[in-house]
Amino acid sequence: MNGHPSNSTASGETGDAAGQRHLDALRRRLSGLMGWRRWVALAGLGVLAAMALPPVYFLVLLIPAFTGLLWIVEDSPGVARSFSGGWWFGFGHSAAGLSWIGSAFFVDAPQYGWMAPIAISAMAAGMGLFTGAASALSRLVFDKRPLSAVGRVIVFSALWTLLEWVRGWALTGFPWNLIGTVWVVSDSMIQLAAVTGVYGLSLLTIAAAAMPAVLADHGASSRRRRRWVPVLAIFAVIGVVWTGGQVRLASASSEIVAGVQLRLVQPNIPQALKWKPELRRSHVQKQLKMSLAMAPAGSPPAKPPTHIIWAEASVPYILTDTPGLTQVLGAAAPPGGLIIVGAPRATPRGVTPRRIWNSLHAIDGKGRVTATYDKHHLVPFGEYVPFRDILPIEKLTAGRQDFSPGPGIRTVVFDGLPPVSPLICYEVIFPGNVADPENRPQWILNLTNDGWFGQSFGPYQHFAAARLRAVEEGLPLVRVANTGISGVIDGYGRTVKKLGLGREGVIDSPLPVALDERTPFSRFGGWITVLLMFFALAGGILLAPSRNGV
Repeated sequence: MNGHPSNSTASGETGDAAGQRHLDALRRRLSGLMGWRRWVALAGLGVLAAMALPPVYFLVLLIPAFTGLLWIVEDSPGVARSFSGGWWFGFGHSAAGLSWIGSAFFVDAPQYGWMAPIAISAMAAGMGLFTGAASALSRLVFDKRPLSAVGRVIVFSALWTLLEWVRGWALTGFPWNLIGTVWVVSDSMIQLAAVTGVYGLSLLTIAAAAMPAVLADHGASSRRRRRWVPVLAIFAVIGVVWTGGQVRLASASSEIVAGVQLRLVQPNIPQALKWKPELRRSHVQKQLKMSLAMAPAGSPPAKPPTHIIWAEASVPYILTDTPGLTQVLGAAAPPGGLIIVGAPRATPRGVTPRRIWNSLHAIDGKGRVTATYDKHHLVPFGEYVPFRDILPIEKLTAGRQDFSPGPGIRTVVFDGLPPVSPLICYEVIFPGNVADPENRPQWILNLTNDGWFGQSFGPYQHFAAARLRAVEEGLPLVRVANTGISGVIDGYGRTVKKLGLGREGVIDSPLPVALDERTPFSRFGGWITVLLMFFALAGGILLAPSRNGV
């Protein structure tokens, strides 16, 4: 009545101003760090971002991580300092997210254990080059053209996604832990991948995580409340994506392939014991027993399996060098069905040079190998040593000879099953490169051996990548792992059945059918990715600063 603001209003304005001062002070303090304090802070922000990845899924930590990184990129004096900021962030992010790599070196600790910290640091340093490049390119764009605060967020998000895409194919490629993977925690959110692939999820995630940076933008006017509009808007977009996923799943089919019952065998054999000569026979016998096991007494009768599937390198022998082994394996094949196993393959003895492949074999009841697939995307240092002539080290897998790559992605026909795209180990992590577009399969089969990585985050991250490939392609995916995680995933990325990490057992499951219509990403994947990043970049650059700076 007296014309003065009410106490509550004044208090609200004071609180708003105080909050703004705290944000501004935090930005100045973070951007003003120098030397080792700056390195530690940036690496720490990267570690925060890694805590949103599987299996932790602490998504809220992405906000301080990417908001802080963008502030530093914007405030760094020049492109070189922006690159170093992004590199340190990427180093911390990858060191935390890929720390499980070290477990592989302790399988044979006396010989390789000393290499674990070197390998983790080298991998983190290499991955940091991509995050550093994204930060440097962002700063270069910021310097060339005045952008709004929102425009800078969009440009930064687009360039981060661009460098994730480059990481997927450069130097043999390693698209592991793409930021969009954090949404595997939600069946609804990952439905976007059917249209944009995981890269669309990455773009949206970075934009949402970095958008709060506009709340402490130096160029904005005193109209602070308007700064919340883009923050609320981007989280509203996430809500729309989630709702769209819910609608898609509400009408999702749960059909199965008639006449097919799969048995997935997970023996949980420790990697340190897997190739010991005195134990190899017992490993095969164990898996044969599991393949033929009946349901426990008192359990409801289960459909008998029509096809039995073992994991990658589940047979620790070269079949052609072991007479009679295929007949032994074939005896476990169901009547009229197959047993599908992972085993190394080699050229006949006496043929020089002798070559060896990491392979998958389908064996019928008469012990005949009816189909074979050779892994084509090999793991550097795990299955072959790059630059072997100058690097005095051996690969981690058994034997001194490097594996040879197979001919590439192909669709294989197994008796009694729909056409399938076989993949071995990390071949499943490559978006848009898991199925032959010219000879379309009806499902994906991924044999793997994550026993190298023990009870670490690695197998969870590997399983998450497999689920995203199923959504992108609209194809069911069957994953069989030595120590877990094995499972059956439908064409919507939903886990139908799963056997957890470090457990011994079998999964009996029907095979889900493929989606009736191909997903947009499976049709135009590469073009969708390129167009998505182009329009995001163009939109961010063309988004001129408004009067209030946002």
